[in-house]
Amino acid sequence: MTTITEGQELWRATQVRKDRAETTRFLDWLATEKGKNFSDYHGLWRWSVEDVPGFWRAIWEFFDILHDGEIDAVLTADPMPRQRWFTGTAINYAEHVLRHEMAGDPARTMIEHMAEARPELAHLSWAEIAGAVRKLATRLRDMGLEPGDRVVAYMPNIPETFIAMLATTAIGATWSSAAPEFGAQTVIDRFSQIEPKLVFAVNGYRYGGKDFNRTGELGHILGHLPTADRLVLLDYLPGAGAPAFAGETLAWEDLFTGPDVARGDFVYTRVPSDHPLWILFSSGTTGLPKPIVQGHHGIVVEHLKSAAFHLDMHADAVQFCYSTTGWMVWNTLMMGPMMNGRVVLYDGHPTYPDARALWQLMAETGVTTFGVSPTFMSMVRSNGIRPGEEFDLSALETILLTGSPATPEILGWIHEAVKSDIYATSQSGGTEFCSGLLAGSCLLPANAGEIQAPALGTDAVAFDESAQPVVGEVGELVIRQPMPSMPLFFWGDADFSRYIDSYFDTYPGIWRHGDRVRFNEAGGSYVLGRSDATLNRFGVRIGSAEIYRTMEAMPEIADSLIVCIEEADGGYYMPLFVQMAPGLRLTEEIETEIVRRLRTERSPRHVPDVIVEVPEIPTTLTGKKMEVPVRRMLLGEDADRVASKDATRNPAALDWFAVFAKKRLG
Repeated sequence: MTTITEGQELWRATQVRKDRAETTRFLDWLATEKGKNFSDYHGLWRWSVEDVPGFWRAIWEFFDILHDGEIDAVLTADPMPRQRWFTGTAINYAEHVLRHEMAGDPARTMIEHMAEARPELAHLSWAEIAGAVRKLATRLRDMGLEPGDRVVAYMPNIPETFIAMLATTAIGATWSSAAPEFGAQTVIDRFSQIEPKLVFAVNGYRYGGKDFNRTGELGHILGHLPTADRLVLLDYLPGAGAPAFAGETLAWEDLFTGPDVARGDFVYTRVPSDHPLWILFSSGTTGLPKPIVQGHHGIVVEHLKSAAFHLDMHADAVQFCYSTTGWMVWNTLMMGPMMNGRVVLYDGHPTYPDARALWQLMAETGVTTFGVSPTFMSMVRSNGIRPGEEFDLSALETILLTGSPATPEILGWIHEAVKSDIYATSQSGGTEFCSGLLAGSCLLPANAGEIQAPALGTDAVAFDESAQPVVGEVGELVIRQPMPSMPLFFWGDADFSRYIDSYFDTYPGIWRHGDRVRFNEAGGSYVLGRSDATLNRFGVRIGSAEIYRTMEAMPEIADSLIVCIEEADGGYYMPLFVQMAPGLRLTEEIETEIVRRLRTERSPRHVPDVIVEVPEIPTTLTGKKMEVPVRRMLLGEDADRVASKDATRNPAALDWFAVFAKKRLG
């Protein structure tokens, strides 16, 4: 592979693509309708953070938001996090997802889906999805569910889950979901906080060629949700049966009997901007997960903005993101239909039976926008697969890399082995916003390792130790202006104390996101890891991403994890844990090469104190390395306090680190 250097330009859009881009259409609209002229993305971004109400009002008008009432204030004068948006109006999220049902042939495809449990590719039309949503929403109303009631799901990434979510939100009830691979206690820790009235669930699932019966776990979960008096059960794993439940159990298919509900006979419940749409949860590595509440208004305008301007999606877009229902990415999958496009869903192991599975699915469905983690791309690369040579990816236009920093090598490999003319964009956001903060635009060049720019409407900067903005230096990522999709509140946090402690304790009135970041003069940025996982090497902060970049270039290393802890004597201990490639062991020669590369490619401060071979690197269910839990174990905390095994993809890996930490502490 060609050597790639950080900041090297990898891609620039053709004039044809720039002319077609939704951002270009928005710029033209601003000039014609508002008399505002901007020559490039950066000029548009500056206006978006200097005139926050003006920018978001323009988004509201450009996308023709369906609403009742008139806007009193785009943004109230309250300080973060108490501000409110678009007061005086009422809208509905599900209505905006399904508004395009009649914008063309209703029989055209809206959702294509495949699963290990359903290996045949299937198609559902706009009319089928919208009709199912209207029928289910009507049944939910008949059951007595009202706006604000919580409805939860223990369901996988399949069409039924989206139908349930859209029906729930269509009547103004509040949605929350967990993936069925989550252990019972992980789900209880989440759902018990929000007191749901109804539960959608499957009885099992198939993953990696194996069947997993979840009726026992589901019964345990239901036993800890005393407010839930109804269970809607989908027989997703035939033969798994039904869980023990004291309330009423309804079969999924029984809710769809009877006559259809015509479009003209159904009314979406439009709600004000402080009404809960859904509740997402933090990773839960410390204490109970934070129940993050987001609203209809904020999510609708943010997702339309992100789809159109940062992912360059359009009416012909086909969106596919590999996700589970326990990750905020799942909640973004309706962005494609919101743009009048299609969405592809997949439930199963991403590399089963091998790492070609998702590429085959994309070729069959004509995916234009593919979202996945850099970890997946690394697995494909390490298996020697060259997707562009094996599959028809002619429709593919955009690859979104998210979940962890994308190294220059991975981005370079994408252009070499997947498609040379591809907008491969590394972006960074968070569950708290259900969107991106550091994003990009196809109007800008894409450079290796670099996130192109802050997202529109996102006043993102790096703060130094004195809370001053810095460029060219590593700092703390902060957001200085409110954004519509910021959490309305945390469920049960009536006085905002937990919310403020989580994000506003360091800089009052300014959001501290918890990432270390470096901006360059051109507006690009590099995320270097979480603040509390930053490597403090004798007082000098360095990012773990820099070390991982070097490790990923070594074929002998399958994965790695590095942490740094402060010793009682004032010193530091920085071990590098390495998982070797299959069939290899860590030798003195390999250790010497690791040290040489880190010393020469990075700096002497990047050289670890010790290199330790491990059976496996622990990761979350979304593929993030568990740096913080490992660091806390090395500092002496008990393993069961620092991480939930149910939220860990490979719990045995954490067990190994717990033993290692105890031995080191004596």
